[in-house]
Amino acid sequence: MGKPDSFLELKNVSQVYTVGERQFTAIEDFSLTLKEGEFCALLGPSGCGKSTLLRIITGLQAPTGGKVLYRSRPLTGVNPHAAMVFQTFALFPWLTVQENVELALEARGLPARVRNDRALEILDRVGLDGFETAYPRELSGGMRQKVGFARAIAVEPELLCLDEPFSSLDILSAETLRRELLELWTGGRLPTRAILMVTHSIEEAVFMADRIVVMDKDPGRLMTDFKVGLAHPRDRKDRGFEAVVDNVYSLLAGQTEPDHVELGAEPAAPGPTRRLPNVHISDLSGLLEHLESARDHQDDIYALAEDLKMNSDHLLNLIQAAELLGFATVWKGDIRLTPLGETFAATGIIGRKEIFAVRLQRLSFFKWLASILRASEKSRQRWDVIEAALGLEFHPAEARQQLERIVEWGRYAELLSYDDKSRVIYLEPATASPP
Repeated sequence: MGKPDSFLELKNVSQVYTVGERQFTAIEDFSLTLKEGEFCALLGPSGCGKSTLLRIITGLQAPTGGKVLYRSRPLTGVNPHAAMVFQTFALFPWLTVQENVELALEARGLPARVRNDRALEILDRVGLDGFETAYPRELSGGMRQKVGFARAIAVEPELLCLDEPFSSLDILSAETLRRELLELWTGGRLPTRAILMVTHSIEEAVFMADRIVVMDKDPGRLMTDFKVGLAHPRDRKDRGFEAVVDNVYSLLAGQTEPDHVELGAEPAAPGPTRRLPNVHISDLSGLLEHLESARDHQDDIYALAEDLKMNSDHLLNLIQAAELLGFATVWKGDIRLTPLGETFAATGIIGRKEIFAVRLQRLSFFKWLASILRASEKSRQRWDVIEAALGLEFHPAEARQQLERIVEWGRYAELLSYDDKSRVIYLEPATASPP
């Protein structure tokens, strides 16, 4: 069966996308070795390339650089020893539960009798005995995802890949399914040698995985790789569990750099562009208000996630926005309001808008947009023209998201306006003249 260390290896894998004449690096120089018996979580912010790595590992996508070895042999084409469970249920609504599971076995060329027996056995194993003839529409979200798991493990994959399989479920269904999957895995009832799970939830990774690989973005790359070192079953209230989660938050949140607002070049200028975190003003205001009411106007980031019932990816984006605008600083896993952040949280609507406008005008991204609009007739420009300009710097989907964010922030600060009917962005009169 080969040596455990050679089960799966990624060596200096890169993924570059070409859009028009531009190239965008999604993953850069990423290496990973997965051993038999490991439950490994790929953890990182949205857009760091986690799902792309799963597609590369399962052979659904070829990397543009580096090597993928499966049991010491180069992977070419789809990996027949791997199976994937996706974020969405991906079930055929016109097929019954059993027929959905058998479909995967039919694709492997198994005869009808074998397909029938194995599908029934797997459905019983995952707790769906009695629902064989039900259709997906008759099932809850958690049960539909169980069918997805059953279909994946029915083909007895050596490697089971999970692409945020609990993200589309409600909290209770997700928690139940996590525990049931762990029970099957730790009890040796899964026909698989290793599990690789993509998630952006820190707590989920620590709760389930034996090993966590943390990724950074722009481009996607390895930040750190460590063993969790906690026995199953794990208790979220255990001090050891909390310590691991807190440590990961500290890694991902980093610490505030001096003059962090000024870091980053304008789009299309030399040097890396400072992206805007994908957060809404109302959510950012809520975070600052919560911190303003906390003792010493600061809080532990892990405790904050618990208090606000917020997933780690969204919380880290909010923290990044608070840092970017000078409203908060981060140090060793804690976040603290700056005097300006305290003032913003304590003042009224008009005062907040004025503070936000001053801070927004310091950002290189806003300076770039304002300069384009001032150079245009009547300080106006079509949305698609600005988006095309951003497309020289970002992937098209990212360019659209970045423009949506700067326009939302600019409208809140009353620096920009936007006419949805004509799709035109323009500067407010007070902003149209250069500062």
